[in-house]
Amino acid sequence: MNGIAITAHTLPLDNAFATLPPAFYTRLMPTPLPAPYFVAASAPAASLIGLDAARLAQADYVELLIGNTVAERSLPLSAVYSGHQFGVWAGQLGDGRAILLGDIATEHGPMELQLKGAGATPYSRMGDGRAVLRSSIREFLCSEAMAALGIPTSRALSIMGSQQGIMRETVETAAVVTRMAPTFVRFGSFEHWFYRKKPDELKILADYVIDGFYPHLRAAANPYQALLAEVCVRTAHMIAQWQAVGFMHGVMNTDNMSILGLTLDYGPFGFMEAFDAEHICNHTDQQGRYSYANQPQVGHWNCYALGQALLPLIGEVELAQAALDSYQPAFAEKMNALLRAKLGLQTSQDDDTALFDSMFALMQANHVDFTNFFRALATLQVAEPAHDTALRDLFIDRPAFDAWAARYRARLLLEHSVDAERQAAMNGVNPKYVLRNYLAQVAIEKAQQQDTTEVAKLLEILQKPFDEQPEHQHYAALPPDWASHLEVSCSS
Repeated sequence: MNGIAITAHTLPLDNAFATLPPAFYTRLMPTPLPAPYFVAASAPAASLIGLDAARLAQADYVELLIGNTVAERSLPLSAVYSGHQFGVWAGQLGDGRAILLGDIATEHGPMELQLKGAGATPYSRMGDGRAVLRSSIREFLCSEAMAALGIPTSRALSIMGSQQGIMRETVETAAVVTRMAPTFVRFGSFEHWFYRKKPDELKILADYVIDGFYPHLRAAANPYQALLAEVCVRTAHMIAQWQAVGFMHGVMNTDNMSILGLTLDYGPFGFMEAFDAEHICNHTDQQGRYSYANQPQVGHWNCYALGQALLPLIGEVELAQAALDSYQPAFAEKMNALLRAKLGLQTSQDDDTALFDSMFALMQANHVDFTNFFRALATLQVAEPAHDTALRDLFIDRPAFDAWAARYRARLLLEHSVDAERQAAMNGVNPKYVLRNYLAQVAIEKAQQQDTTEVAKLLEILQKPFDEQPEHQHYAALPPDWASHLEVSCSS
């Protein structure tokens, strides 16, 4: 950073969010934790803000990133927002266990640093404001895994731990994740002012977001309508990318939806294994609102909630509806493009949707592993059905697979597909490695015994999800039998 030696104490923080009126946040300090220790850091995330990840293991950064000390220019705060949770208006929420330290200037714009688990805030709603090591490892690994997959996401800089006991279902130990994003403003941030009938504050927030993160929209005839349309498209594209890798968020409440179209707030998430479109990764979600199949329409519903909140600024229902109408075609176009890439198709044909639908129906009937299927599909040779043995063995109903494969081969022949070229292209978009729940659980259990090596190893593997990494082949294996008993919930 300009050749100046940076220490944790002199970390060059500003805090643009703190320039908003005091009604938008509460200024407060993190609550210290005893005997902090380093758990993990992400080198790619650190590089985004000009830091060396190895430096983060040193005592001054451990103290800073667990909340025991504060950089000299930091203005720590927790933001207020509201939201719909499981489709029901929940009223005021806010940063119940997150404290924003400030933002750091980068060549791509400001990047905010936020401590998750740094103590109680006025928005904790009877909670303790803490995060446990288990959930912190999951969020850290998944944030960085999603970034490596090319999916828009908040980032995770580090995890710092403490032996301080935290009561959840059982007593666990505390940890703090340092999260990063250009902004943590959510759909629920706008809903908060709409439902409180505070149009002035609503406009201040919208102008802050447009001027800081969507300046090109200022020239639009109606910048607030343009903001809604842009967020709809970004959200649609993000969810299409989730669907394409089998990612399930698990708690798509409006307070967990980023105004920048980033994947935000990793709690009871999961990556699809045995394919089931109705799979619910969140044990708390008894009604299945946030199942894999429902995610696209829930994203649209959430955009409607944002549109409702922005309506006083947009001015006319018809203008808001026109912006909202951008969601579904944006999702369909992105999803179809992603599926064509996953199947190695270079052209668009009228019957592609039927090919995709029949593929998913086949996967559903056979509960084939999502990640392994698409990775193995690249091995198919157009002129050699006899070489499909390993691919066919993923299916119980092999004749049904043969019938679909014949349709797929015909589609490949139509565009004169070359096996080697197609395989390389498919392997560049179909990951071999994703953060399966059982892999996270193994890393968590070792870390709970003060062995953080598996966290670091898993992070390294997940940062290269498309590479073969033959020495780590077993990390791409089907989950063991004991993994079927793993459950994640809103407390995760």
